Amino acid sequence: MQELIANVATTGASLHFVHITSSGQKQTPLALELIDSARARGLDITTEMYPYEAASTNIRAPIFDPGFRQRLGIDYGDLLWPATGERLTEETFERYRRSGGPVVAFVIPPEALRAALVHPGVMIASDAVELINGQGHPRGIGANGRVLGRYMREEQWLPLPEPIRKMTLLPAKRLESWVPQMKKKGRLKVGADADITIFDPSQVIDRATYEKPDQASTGFVHVPVNGASVVRNSALVAGATPGRAIRR
Repeated sequence: MQELIANVATTGASLHFVHITSSGQKQTPLALELIDSARARGLDITTEMYPYEAASTNIRAPIFDPGFRQRLGIDYGDLLWPATGERLTEETFERYRRSGGPVVAFVIPPEALRAALVHPGVMIASDAVELINGQGHPRGIGANGRVLGRYMREEQWLPLPEPIRKMTLLPAKRLESWVPQMKKKGRLKVGADADITIFDPSQVIDRATYEKPDQASTGFVHVPVNGASVVRNSALVAGATPGRAIRR
């Protein structure tokens, strides 16, 4: 992070740190301090996080090269194999690493998650990649419902307007200097694109789990995209594809 921030300071480039909690892990509060300090000096640096205590990548990734337990401060039992729902052992880790596939790693301390979630400058991300045979990380389906239901309503870490700003306006503003279409996203106003999520704050909640990540959240009642419904009365509208590609 220090190297990248130094590059921004010397070049005037913009920088976005991806997944500050899974990148920073137990050092997330320090990472946020570095970003805040750099922004206070006028550097164009932002970041985001997904609201889970586990990361996910291919088990063959270099992060799991020998010595990973010491580097990450975890053990084999902190790894979950979504295809079977099992926690790994040294034996199963070695076997699955030979074959390859997605693995879930519980590497994000709760205090790191909260530090990023309540920080006013950290966006909420879903990292919504395609599930393979219904398996993967629940963040792709449950991220927004989890923030609104679990961390806003139940834990009361955030007041109602704040997570909405983190999910909509902050990402739009991050991109709009380079992508003019984003100036019409993330806001409710005349002239903006009619991409709107209408949810029940007393009912919204995620249902996707690490074992069953393909379960849709509840409490999202109506979702018009470009002014046309894709969700109506909490049900998907069959064949509705009103979205338009965003191009620079």
